[in-house]
Amino acid sequence: MAALDNGFKIGTPLLIGVGALVLAPLIIPVVGPVVKLLVKATIKGGFVFIQKGRELISEAAETLEDITAEVKAELIAERGGPADGAQPDQSAGT
Repeated sequence: MAALDNGFKIGTPLLIGVGALVLAPLIIPVVGPVVKLLVKATIKGGFVFIQKGRELISEAAETLEDITAEVKAELIAERGGPADGAQPDQSAGT
């Protein structure tokens, strides 16, 4: 270990890296399926989160459109006519 101790203390990380390389072929087949399940669950959770977010935004936009329509209707009622200043069609009754 003294040969690897040059003041930067790289000996321990180097030994950990070599150990990981040696043990990787033994560990990956065992841990691989568990990691795959965790990754799939994370991705699935992300999709569900995004879908719920889209639904919330859609509902908020619909509520805002409803409020806007109510405000326009109130303005029309207050003014006694269409909001754009156009006159109502008089030929419909004749």
